Amino acid sequence: MPQWGSYSFLFGPLVAFCVVGVLALLLRWTWARGSSLVPGRARSGAPTDYGLLVPVAEPATFVEAEVLRQKLEREGLRATLAPTTDGPRVLVFPRDQEVARAILRR
Repeated sequence: MPQWGSYSFLFGPLVAFCVVGVLALLLRWTWARGSSLVPGRARSGAPTDYGLLVPVAEPATFVEAEVLRQKLEREGLRATLAPTTDGPRVLVFPRDQEVARAILRR
């Protein structure tokens, strides 16, 4: 029966190759393109690119848009501020559209 001491010269390099292999796999996974766990930069879309949400206000600046969004939130409506290619838009769900426009006219 062979002694462990007779194969010990293979143990060091074998462990080193395994560690380097695991590190290479981790680095390859980390630097691979298109599989990031961190979301990319948000892009501006057209005002119609927001699914069910419909625009109810088209302010000139983001500050005005945020003020309008907060006004709708205070009245109990869910509203979203979206940066579109045509400028900022305040968006709500279609069922809240008429109520939101009435609130914003006040």
